[in-house]
Amino acid sequence: MRLLTRFGTRKFGHWSLLLLMISSMSLLLVGLFSWQPFPVGQIEISVGSISPVDVVSPRQLIYESRVLTERARLRAAEAIPDYYDNSEGRVRRQQVNLARQVVETITSIRNSSASREEQLATLLTVPELGLSAENAAQILDLSQEDWEAVARETPDALDRSMREEIRDTNLSFVRSRVSNLISSQLSEVAGDAVAVLVRALIRPNSFLNLEKTAQLREDARANVEPQTRIYERGETIIRAGDRATADVVEAIDQLNISQQDWDRWSMLRAVSITIVILSLMIAGIARLRPETAYHYPELALLVLTSTIWLLAARFMITDDAMLPYFYPLAALGMLISILVDERLAIIVVVAVSLVAHIFAGNNPQIIVYLIPGSIIGILALARVERLNSFLWAGLLVAIINFFSIMAFRATVEGMVSNRLLNVIIFSAANGVISAGLAFLGYFLFGNLFGIATSLQLNELSRPTHPLLRQLQLKAPGTYFHTILVSNMAERAAATIGADALLTRVGAYYHDIGKTTRPYFFIENIIDGSSPHDKLEPQTSAQIIISHVTDGISLAQKYRLPQRVQDFIREHHGRSLVKYFYITALNAQNGEPVHEADFRYPGPSPRSKETAILLLADSCEAAIRARRPSSSEELNKMIDQLINDRIADGELNESNLTLRELKIIREVFQQVLQGVHHPRIAYPESDNKNRPPSPPATAPPPATAPAAVPNDTQPTSPPAGDVENETRPVTDAGSPVSVLSVTPLDEMA
Repeated sequence: MRLLTRFGTRKFGHWSLLLLMISSMSLLLVGLFSWQPFPVGQIEISVGSISPVDVVSPRQLIYESRVLTERARLRAAEAIPDYYDNSEGRVRRQQVNLARQVVETITSIRNSSASREEQLATLLTVPELGLSAENAAQILDLSQEDWEAVARETPDALDRSMREEIRDTNLSFVRSRVSNLISSQLSEVAGDAVAVLVRALIRPNSFLNLEKTAQLREDARANVEPQTRIYERGETIIRAGDRATADVVEAIDQLNISQQDWDRWSMLRAVSITIVILSLMIAGIARLRPETAYHYPELALLVLTSTIWLLAARFMITDDAMLPYFYPLAALGMLISILVDERLAIIVVVAVSLVAHIFAGNNPQIIVYLIPGSIIGILALARVERLNSFLWAGLLVAIINFFSIMAFRATVEGMVSNRLLNVIIFSAANGVISAGLAFLGYFLFGNLFGIATSLQLNELSRPTHPLLRQLQLKAPGTYFHTILVSNMAERAAATIGADALLTRVGAYYHDIGKTTRPYFFIENIIDGSSPHDKLEPQTSAQIIISHVTDGISLAQKYRLPQRVQDFIREHHGRSLVKYFYITALNAQNGEPVHEADFRYPGPSPRSKETAILLLADSCEAAIRARRPSSSEELNKMIDQLINDRIADGELNESNLTLRELKIIREVFQQVLQGVHHPRIAYPESDNKNRPPSPPATAPPPATAPAAVPNDTQPTSPPAGDVENETRPVTDAGSPVSVLSVTPLDEMA
């Protein structure tokens, strides 16, 4: 909810830019997933077409063949015969009874007093027989003795003929065998008549059951196990000039070497995986590093590097036996880790590895190979202090890659063959390539996007930098203040887990704008006279405020990283120059006093590091000005200063938690108690005759202004920095020379 509130306060332009970046990444991912490249080694082939080249399997190919499985299931179904319901007894009895009725009908026709033509016509109309005129005449011409024999034999012969299974398919065959089943005692003419009648009365007694047949065939298909097809590496799948069959096209598709056309399902899959990948990355940024959403160089870096590595994955993660092992995903993780954030780097690596998994044909081995090495590289290179860190990170990546490959491909035989050598070469090459690309990208992208790298920050922390030399020479009091503030801020940042190196360097440069007019700031005034005595409060306030804009101009001139410039912009936030504002209110002669003229331009701190500097700067200046007499008073002042900043809303965008603020308080108390502890007052000697002691080697105390209470009216114009809110008062004695003061790592 807090994140949504923060996002909602941003301008429309910010949201437009974020939407543009997300849209660009979406289009890229959808295009990569749905577009099938057509590089060397791919062919366009379909069932029935002629292969233009010999197709040889580049690797061992084992897959479940849908074509072979369907063929086996078809054969199993075809092997199941038609299922018939056998009603032999029932049908036979019906037909025998029918035969007896037919015989009686013919007998009655023969015995009728009708003429022969009328008898013939009547016999031809008997529906059960369907006799021809010739057969009907033959039956009527039989003698009475022969007919009586026919009448007796016909039902018996029909009964014998229908005792076997008769189907539609073998009905003709059964009818052709009727003559063999007629009694041999009949005359030839009578036997022929019996055959005619029996053939006319024979009916099928077994009937096809289509539903049962279909069920049996479906069961037979279901019992067929999926068929596996195996091609050994180097085995020819199809030769040039041969016609492609369905199983050949399937094998080529499994190798991902056939040209594919777009279809709606490919587009749907591409959109789905794009949503998954972008959701993972956006959630990682919002949860782990929300400030990246407002840091355009970091966003641009993430988009550009992710685009480059995704395009590389599209063409490197293939079915080639060697190329995928050289894909340098670890380099992407290391780059994002050292330039942005290691947690965000892990999220990006996981997301890109999922993309590689899909490009590899849903091969889990590619994820097991890519992710461990990449994460080790991220952890090894999270904080780059020296150039040899890249070498050690590359070595660790190579070692982890070696064991990842061995986990899947090691065999007893392979340990004594060239396979082990190949594994070592692949692992070492990937580690070297990843470390090399990370090293080149570290300098290239760091300079291109103005991102402060740790090596660059180490260079900026040296006191020989021109800006720090100017600060030492022109504003020694400010330089001494800067060293103390950097010590406080660095320790606080390290304690809460923020970027301590960035905080220290940012503290070194936060007041470089004072070198433009150093004599207007109290810590640099030597003789106690203030140039503000002759200036209007508004003018003095603008001079004090201008050290921020002057510092930005110097930072841009010397090309300081953007993250370091943020410390200059944000170390006062939008605070009010209270001293001059109150002075202007008290001195106004009817003219309005605008509070905006006495406020720093801001913005308020937008990161933990700049917020720590704001608090350290305020606390150190106030403690140095007011000089608390006890630890309790010092702690109370620190608590009050931090609480005032919280109440003013200066820390609302810094993402600091209350627990971290409590830790920062404790660190500030420890540091300031050590720096501003009470001194022991040495008693004067009563022995006036004692020879004078040699001069003390310790320098006198630094010039420290006295604080102006917020509720009192100042008596004279100040000469102090607004952050000190002090009057232009100096202690007796000479100011401390800080030309020899060294950075924190040399003071410790």
